[in-house]
Amino acid sequence: MSIHSTRRHLLGAIGVGGVALGAAACGTSDPFAEGEGSGGDGASDGGSGGDSPSGTLVIGSQAYYSNEIIAELFAQSLEATGVTVGREYQIGQREVYMPELEAGKLDVMPEYIGNLLQNYDSEAESASPEEIHSALAEALPDQLRLLPFAEATDQDSYTTTSAFAEANSLTSIGDLAGVEEDLKIAANSEFGVRPYGPEGVKEVYGVDITVVPVEDSGGALTVQALTDGDVQLADLYTADPAIVANDFVVLEDPESLILPQNVVPVVSEKVDEDAADAITAVIEALSADDLLELNRQSVEEQASSADIASGWLSEKGLV
Repeated sequence: MSIHSTRRHLLGAIGVGGVALGAAACGTSDPFAEGEGSGGDGASDGGSGGDSPSGTLVIGSQAYYSNEIIAELFAQSLEATGVTVGREYQIGQREVYMPELEAGKLDVMPEYIGNLLQNYDSEAESASPEEIHSALAEALPDQLRLLPFAEATDQDSYTTTSAFAEANSLTSIGDLAGVEEDLKIAANSEFGVRPYGPEGVKEVYGVDITVVPVEDSGGALTVQALTDGDVQLADLYTADPAIVANDFVVLEDPESLILPQNVVPVVSEKVDEDAADAITAVIEALSADDLLELNRQSVEEQASSADIASGWLSEKGLV
């Protein structure tokens, strides 16, 4: 299932640069400085910066509404067992929060197996979710551990409108090589240096593409850029309800340029087995359809992450 050796060479070449540019794109504000932590929608007061107090588990989330919902599922499931939880939501991208997790300023982080593996091993090849999970467990620093992964996945994607796909006979990413116009994709700035970004898609599929930075992690502005015709493509996460709502086409990825992105919790040494069991119960219940529905409630109903999590956990009998 491995990708050809040219991709291995490519990933090794761009891995270091990706970290530098990604960190810059996330800004210079330190979300862990005093007074800068975000509680998220409906979340209780989280950590106040620095190491979490003894007995408190601090849960973080990316600057992505779906990731915050998953973080809140973990938070409420832990609170139901009597654990004191701090929340640091909407932190930013991986280049910002992973050093904080490694330093012990966060204790639980919802992650995605393929992208996180490439964060530690830029030469990681395509494989099954089980194989990627195993490789990631070995790649993590000793102070962190991986819990089981969910059925639910939220892939980066090359997504286009149905009209553009039909006009250019597009079904897979490689078909873009035959499009006779300059291709642009709306995505976070970090997409430009991700292994599946412009250099990756050029190396694997022979497609030239330019990133148009839209810093909302596949949110409404990214969707609007695609529907308005400012770009022909967008990096939308595959559990985004906007894909179905707008009749978008997610282009197939037969060469596995984008690795599987099953949801997985990464936890610190402070997470004991009882806490790990509570988080794992959420993971075992979280299906792909569940994640899509949770995201729909956020996007279409504008429900808070706290309310969405509370309803789902009650429905599943987890609280």
